[in-house]
Amino acid sequence: MKIGFIGLGAMGRPMAASLLAAGHALRVNDARREAATPLIEAGAVWGADPAAVAQDAAIVFTSLPGPAEVEGVAPGGRGLLEAMARGSTWIDLSTNSPEVVRRLHGECAAHGIAFLDAPVSGGPGGAQTRRLALWVGGDATVYARCEPVLKAIGDQPCYVGPIGAGSVAKLVHNCASFAAQTVLAEAFTLGVKAGVEPLALLRAVRQGAFGRKRPFDRLVEQFLPGSYDPPAFALRLARKDLALALELGRAHGVPMQISELVLREFDEALKRGWGERDSRISMTLQEERAGVSVRVSPERLKGALD
Repeated sequence: MKIGFIGLGAMGRPMAASLLAAGHALRVNDARREAATPLIEAGAVWGADPAAVAQDAAIVFTSLPGPAEVEGVAPGGRGLLEAMARGSTWIDLSTNSPEVVRRLHGECAAHGIAFLDAPVSGGPGGAQTRRLALWVGGDATVYARCEPVLKAIGDQPCYVGPIGAGSVAKLVHNCASFAAQTVLAEAFTLGVKAGVEPLALLRAVRQGAFGRKRPFDRLVEQFLPGSYDPPAFALRLARKDLALALELGRAHGVPMQISELVLREFDEALKRGWGERDSRISMTLQEERAGVSVRVSPERLKGALD
């Protein structure tokens, strides 16, 4: 298949290389021509601008730093919208704004071009080994047609929903990741300053209830089904443990800003009379603030996990 690829950075270049290795004819472009040298040596063809990359391409991929760069390759006489053939597909692998990809989807549709947002997760190492998740939003029929090509890039392409859904999933994943790493730094510095050797602490906490499970899997147990009784760990006990950790932080001069916020959440939940319910019931306070109910039936959850 003839494929165009724009954006040959730390993620884009190995993904483009995977498409070459899968036998596709590849035309590439980047702001720095030298970034394309290894691909050209492997058989790719250089395209001087987006229009040249789109020439005769059934699919054009973009892997760019952000929304402005993605929008920048779309308009004008040498942009993708004027150059791509009717019936072809633009797949954006960038971490993008859902609003932007929805707007581009509409502009593409006006030109007879399909558009998928397909941000990836796995880092440069995953891009090199094809151990990548691709979260795809757009028309399900277009996704099904493009899935074999997506599998040449990553081992776990996943259709999430309508256009923009892939970008939403990526932002949710990264938001949770960045927040979690911040609180882990807070808790770990507490443990080390309280006198535990770092490696010994790591070995210990990895064996705990939280350490043994993938973070998102914990949503399945209480939050998604909305089941907080009987408790796995009562809120009043969780509040007691967190208060002890904060007391330890004060004793050793360790700032605990994130944990202080969690304590306030626990206290609000206790005011609701939820002390004997599972501690994760405090998560429903965020549902109230956001004005959304996050619920999945146990039957659907079991089917998805199986």
